[in-house]
Amino acid sequence: MGFRQRLDAGFYATVQDRVRARLEEDGLTAIICDHPDDVAYLTGFFHHPCERPVVVHLGLHGPPTLLVPALEREHAQWQGAAAEVVTYPEFPGVVEPLTILARAVRAGGRVGFGPSMSVARLRLLERSFPEGDLVAAGAVTLARYVKEPAEIELHQEAARITDLMLTAGIALVTDALADGGQMPSESELASHVGGVGTSTMYAEHEDVVVLGFLAGGLVYAGPNSAKPHGLPSSYRLRPGDTFMLSLGCAVGGRFVEGERTFILGEPSAEQKRYYEAVRAAQQLGVESLRPGLTCAESNALCLDVIREAGLGEFLQHRQGHGIGVGMHEPPWLEDGDDTVLEEGFVVSNEPGIYIPGHAGYRISDSMRITADGAVPFTAYPKSLEDIVIGA
Repeated sequence: MGFRQRLDAGFYATVQDRVRARLEEDGLTAIICDHPDDVAYLTGFFHHPCERPVVVHLGLHGPPTLLVPALEREHAQWQGAAAEVVTYPEFPGVVEPLTILARAVRAGGRVGFGPSMSVARLRLLERSFPEGDLVAAGAVTLARYVKEPAEIELHQEAARITDLMLTAGIALVTDALADGGQMPSESELASHVGGVGTSTMYAEHEDVVVLGFLAGGLVYAGPNSAKPHGLPSSYRLRPGDTFMLSLGCAVGGRFVEGERTFILGEPSAEQKRYYEAVRAAQQLGVESLRPGLTCAESNALCLDVIREAGLGEFLQHRQGHGIGVGMHEPPWLEDGDDTVLEEGFVVSNEPGIYIPGHAGYRISDSMRITADGAVPFTAYPKSLEDIVIGA
């Protein structure tokens, strides 16, 4: 029997109760969410978002109600959605779908709505729930901060596969060097590592939870890597290039990212300086992340290492972000977020610098906050000796 990706009914009962406790604290009778990540977190129903609304209503008592188009009913049942499923025929429909939800739950009082809900859908919600006092609520978002043990297992497996992809990407480069043939392009590298990740899942796992993104990431070299989110191109690696494998994987709908910067050939003094500054900052992030530290404090500690190295002008982003059902989710390791880190949080630790016309340098590990500090999920090595290829 392979690794099982889907979480059981007990997990969803636990997180639903956690959200209900937050609703009671906030004086709310229910919460309504339509973001696909919130729907998946509360019910285990993963879907391809489109114009047809999928909405979950969670009250203080009883199971949540999951509104889906009729064509998704069988899919929701097949996934074992932890909710009572209510359907509507089609969109936009003779009867607006949210009106059908309102008839099913008969909600009143102070009702929260997910903060990512669009203004247009909120207006429809107000018309469908005229007896409800609708207020923005972060109960689900805050519940998602702390990962349950079953989620941690999914993150750990995603990290294992992410490390496999990094290894496979470097093997493709080193094999090309050994053969003396054509070096791979950014797009060829990206395709290769993504294939390794997805094929590993389907070979070794039961019941793969299919998302829009399963495995892969950004691959860029030379000046293209100076764009923090540059997309893979047809550019082929060349001796002397700095190149980046910015990879990630989702197992059971739980993400991990692992990013490493590599140097192809003997590094110059400049490349060593850039890389070592980022590595020192990232290592301080590993050592300093702990319960009780705020996100803003962590960000400052980490990025100050780069500033003190005289490279602050090349900073373009924060230290990191939360990671879970979403690849990017709150809290944010940034100066403007005073969230206090707690045991059970999962965050990325990914300082980077970007030198226009030359290259980018970034190292990322997904980190689990424990009672004693932070532990990286990903384990690919990152000393200078480990990231120099073919010198």
